[in-house]
Amino acid sequence: MNLKDMIADIENEVKYTRFYIGKTKLDDRVMDAMAKVPRDQFVPEGVKSSAFYNNPLPIGHGQTISQPYIVALMTDLLKLKPEHSVLEIGTGSGYQTAILSVLCKQVFSVERIDALHEMANQHFKELGYNNIETRIGNGYEGWPEHAPYDAIVVTAAATHIPQPLVEQLKPGGNMVIPVGMAGMHQELMRVKKDLQGEISVESILGVVFVPLVDDSIQEPDEFIH
Repeated sequence: MNLKDMIADIENEVKYTRFYIGKTKLDDRVMDAMAKVPRDQFVPEGVKSSAFYNNPLPIGHGQTISQPYIVALMTDLLKLKPEHSVLEIGTGSGYQTAILSVLCKQVFSVERIDALHEMANQHFKELGYNNIETRIGNGYEGWPEHAPYDAIVVTAAATHIPQPLVEQLKPGGNMVIPVGMAGMHQELMRVKKDLQGEISVESILGVVFVPLVDDSIQEPDEFIH
């Protein structure tokens, strides 16, 4: 498998899911970005031989790099323009971040795991993605200092649509987020904020993501029986 095969697989899966996503092809700019960003540079050495398969892959720390089709679909749903500023929740390996950076002016990305944050930034430096700013933080809280954002993408499944992210989305913007509990049914949602600030939510299709952890919720040290 190579990058060209990966692109062909994405195109085939778009056609297969056309009744769910409401289109037979993704935006040309999105597909061009998918063809430019080297996925094999964002996965661990042990799985590089599988980098161009249309599958999620482990990146360590209980996390995954998403299936290329899902990366392309989520990016397409954002409807990005070159002048846009985008917030990403869940930097992970940095692959989705790099795709976004090709398509917009500035990407702000929040990651909660130190080692993944460092690894992603090393990838950006080595590959020359210079319009990305990252931080360690709680994804449920977003990154209010740089808000509002033209688009927001969440790359892990939230238990609900976080209100802080809704508030940080610019009127006219789109947020794409998987919602649902780990091990249970999850839905990929698109949240639209119209120019008057009214919110609408659209379910796109069923998905499987690792959970988005809310660090503001403290688990008890021991259970009381």
